[in-house]
Amino acid sequence: MSRSEPLEPLEPLDLSHHYSHVTKNRGTSAVKDFYKYFSIPSIGNLAGGLPNNNYFPFDTLEGVAALPDRFKPTPNKPVDPPSESIPHAGVRGDLTSSRVIVPKTSENAEPSRKIDLKSALQYGTAQGYPPLYSYLRQFARENMHPNVPYAGGPEIILTCGSTDGFAKTIEALTNNWVEGEDPVENRPGMIVEEFCYMNAVQTARPRGLCIVPVTIDNEGMVAGGHGGLEEVLAGWDKSKGKRPHLMYTVTVGQNPTSGTLGVERRREIYALCSRYDIIIVEDDPYWYLQYPSAYDVSTAPHGQPSSDRSRPGSGNFNSPRSSGYPFLDSLVPSYLSVDTDGRVVRLDTFSKTVAPGCRLGWITTQPALCERLMRITESSTQQPSGFVQSMIAEMIMGPQNRNGRGGGRDDLGWKTDGWVRWLQGLRGNYERRMQTMCTIFDDGKQLVKTGRRQSMSQEWSVVDTVPMYDFVWPLGGMFVWVKLNLETHPLWKKTSHEKLSRGLWIHLTTPRYLVLVAPGALFAPTEAIRVEKSFSYFRICFAAVDEQDVAPMSHRFVEGVKSFWAKKRLDDLDEDKAEDVEQRLLAIQMC
Repeated sequence: MSRSEPLEPLEPLDLSHHYSHVTKNRGTSAVKDFYKYFSIPSIGNLAGGLPNNNYFPFDTLEGVAALPDRFKPTPNKPVDPPSESIPHAGVRGDLTSSRVIVPKTSENAEPSRKIDLKSALQYGTAQGYPPLYSYLRQFARENMHPNVPYAGGPEIILTCGSTDGFAKTIEALTNNWVEGEDPVENRPGMIVEEFCYMNAVQTARPRGLCIVPVTIDNEGMVAGGHGGLEEVLAGWDKSKGKRPHLMYTVTVGQNPTSGTLGVERRREIYALCSRYDIIIVEDDPYWYLQYPSAYDVSTAPHGQPSSDRSRPGSGNFNSPRSSGYPFLDSLVPSYLSVDTDGRVVRLDTFSKTVAPGCRLGWITTQPALCERLMRITESSTQQPSGFVQSMIAEMIMGPQNRNGRGGGRDDLGWKTDGWVRWLQGLRGNYERRMQTMCTIFDDGKQLVKTGRRQSMSQEWSVVDTVPMYDFVWPLGGMFVWVKLNLETHPLWKKTSHEKLSRGLWIHLTTPRYLVLVAPGALFAPTEAIRVEKSFSYFRICFAAVDEQDVAPMSHRFVEGVKSFWAKKRLDDLDEDKAEDVEQRLLAIQMC
């Protein structure tokens, strides 16, 4: 099912052999298909079961939104942190906002430009609210992914966030499998990173999918070598089921490890997926949060990645066609940029760029698969909330009639210039937080011990350093993935590794330090990885706490680790007390 990259773009491959039985049998919703007649000018619509919009209790939808230049961006080209060229102020001193008003009705007759509550709060098509759908489709095709290599380019469909998008993708591309009832040779499988975002696993596992982890390094999923993708696929054990035809991956700021997959690695992995006919589900909530300043620091202790093309800001990644924005061109591109076959399903979300409570995102993929996803949406969630869609559309696109008001200084909407500027500012704020935390972690990762030693003729001072933990400065995302060097702890040989790691986690939550980190076990996709590896890792998020708290909390983590390394016994941190710790955390609303 593979093909070499053509001179001229070809139509995307037919992936219908991967569709689930239910997906193959889905037809167009007769009701939704009938909606096309509702837009006939002056038609007397006595056919639809639509409530009367005059009885909607909302006359307008209003809010006060930030101007898109509220936050200071960081440079697109790499610099060594800390640098005077990167301002440390997180917020502009002249904070200003603008009102956003979605009116009850709009005189604009064009559905893709009509933003009002009359249309937004009414039943609509599963594809999404027409104005927002039209805007995001253009933004995805022309600005985010201007060089998708298959003919005709991708299509999009709006979702209720990436979790919803993934659930629909899984439903479209896998059949349920029940152990003890279905033949093992029919069991589907899904490839994941060896530490991964577990919501995806918890969506797939109840359907009976075999979860197949692949080794990762500081960049992300490994293509070759021991435990790499090629070894896993070439040596597939059929007693586990069918060779996996689905891959779930987070390629920028990978959750939890923060790895960012370079272009060359993407090409290697894509070639294997093409050879073995695997669909790539690329979940990319952190794509805009790529940190050029971390590159030199992150690679210095660990050797260079496979190519400089793995780092954000190293050049224009959009060739031959530019996105029109240097910021977007500087970002390591999506798997869509190498998707000659049309086997990539990309999940995007507003959760990290606006707010998680929006429950709004979109899927970008080849048109035929997008059509199948729309059939699923028609009989499940339908389109996302009209309140949210209309508010986002009004803020970015601006008013399409005299009654509305959009974001921006002139109330005409952010437009694409403003939206990209907002994304740059978000990247700047998170990059500065990352620098603050990582600088403190770097300074504190060695435990310094001093003492005196004596020989027969002289005495001298001795300074020993003990490496308590290590980490790589993240090139993207919201996390620092800390590897604990538990083998340097005095109790390493006196207790179980898991208990030692658990003891540190509990110790960090005690009143003196009061920091909560995510243990690696939360991200282990299999029991073997949980038992054998997860105790060595903590995921630490620099995004959620207030900016002024990043430094003190980082210092508290470092001091907590240092004091734990001085412990000679764990009696006061017995695992039996873990429940008390969790209850205390709940009491102070930190869980």
